[in-house]
Amino acid sequence: MMKNPIELVVFDMAGTTVRDEHEVEACFRAAAVKTGLEMTDEETLAVQGWAKRFVFETFWERQLGSRDEIWLQHVDHSFHTFTEILENHYLSQPVVPTVGTLEVFAFLREQGIKIALTTGFYRKVTDIILERLGWLQGLDEHYLNTGNSVIDCSISSDQVSNGRPAPDMIFKAMAMLNISTAEKVINIGDTPSDIQSGKNARTAYNLAVSNGTHPAELLLPHHPDKLLETTAGLIEFIKKL
Repeated sequence: MMKNPIELVVFDMAGTTVRDEHEVEACFRAAAVKTGLEMTDEETLAVQGWAKRFVFETFWERQLGSRDEIWLQHVDHSFHTFTEILENHYLSQPVVPTVGTLEVFAFLREQGIKIALTTGFYRKVTDIILERLGWLQGLDEHYLNTGNSVIDCSISSDQVSNGRPAPDMIFKAMAMLNISTAEKVINIGDTPSDIQSGKNARTAYNLAVSNGTHPAELLLPHHPDKLLETTAGLIEFIKKL
């Protein structure tokens, strides 16, 4: 018996609970090319999980060498272009859960463990995804479960001061769901920034899945507590605690 039983699992969205076959990277690349931002494919992959506007702020600063009015104009243009491409993608293409995710949600509900979704997406596209999945139903205006939602809360990167790898979204989920300590929390994602955010929050367990945007060889160097093939592995992981 654990001294501090798990009360909350914080999940990433794209690549972890929502299938992403590198579509978000493709949207980034398309926006970068269209607006003249220089990013390699490797860099685009490496920043998956970051707050999306922060990506453009970081790489435009690198390209221009400063943060000034011209920098801000480029950031605004690239981010606006990206949002148009991304929203069109999620409105027009299939949006489905990753393998095993619905089974994991059902198991956690049976165990009385709360479910939080966090994401590097901004609120508008987060809502599009949740709506397409049917997960928005039952959430109130604060994105808290009113009693009949698949999840217990949803947090997007523009709802906190700092996106991943900062722990702000994990801490916000804890506050929203009245979880007193990170020792009662499992964090799970598919990117290095997901793993780092869990480490920064000092969650009880910090897990990664290898069927998302990053394969095992790119995740293991970041030392997750456990690498799962899919979110379905979380069921046996919790049973063994």
